[in-house]
Amino acid sequence: MFNLIRRDVILQKRQLLIFVPFILFFIIMGSHPVFIFLVASIFIPFNTYAYDEKVETNILLNSLPYTRFEIIAARYLGAIVYMVLSIVVTSVALFAFSKPFSISDIALGGGLFLLFAALTFPLFYIFKPGYITTAVLISFILLSYLSGPIVSFVNENVTVLTNFIVNLSIPVLYFGAAVVILILYALSWGVTSVIYQRKVF
Repeated sequence: MFNLIRRDVILQKRQLLIFVPFILFFIIMGSHPVFIFLVASIFIPFNTYAYDEKVETNILLNSLPYTRFEIIAARYLGAIVYMVLSIVVTSVALFAFSKPFSISDIALGGGLFLLFAALTFPLFYIFKPGYITTAVLISFILLSYLSGPIVSFVNENVTVLTNFIVNLSIPVLYFGAAVVILILYALSWGVTSVIYQRKVF
């Protein structure tokens, strides 16, 4: 399974050359650290899916001595590994440019990535390849743009929920969010595994 995770890096040798400039662009533009950690985490996993869409890699993967469960496990575990590595690189870049960030920024960026991955990874196995990556990235941009108005709407119209959240302590809030995100990620992993087991290539 480790070789499946390593394969993603080997296939993306050229794309990885633009990874650091990609991160530096957002740092120089003054983007919020949470957003920078999020887009950095997305870079490798979604580039892998984009590559696999173009070359129908699943046919090749299923001819290798790996079970379908292992292939999906490599996707989900690999996403976590690359998220951690991306966060380390981004932290170094932010530090080098004297841009302040906190552990909370890292936690929020990583949590948002896992949530986004949990919601989108199954789509790559439900729909036919071709435009899924584009649709997912457009959805990501729209969600990023609309997140502010959505939060404002919830604050104004769902006061019971917002009051409950506001009254929670920060540790409880972070712990609760982490548990929910990990449960969603695990459910997404299970759903994707079932879909992939039944898929015909």
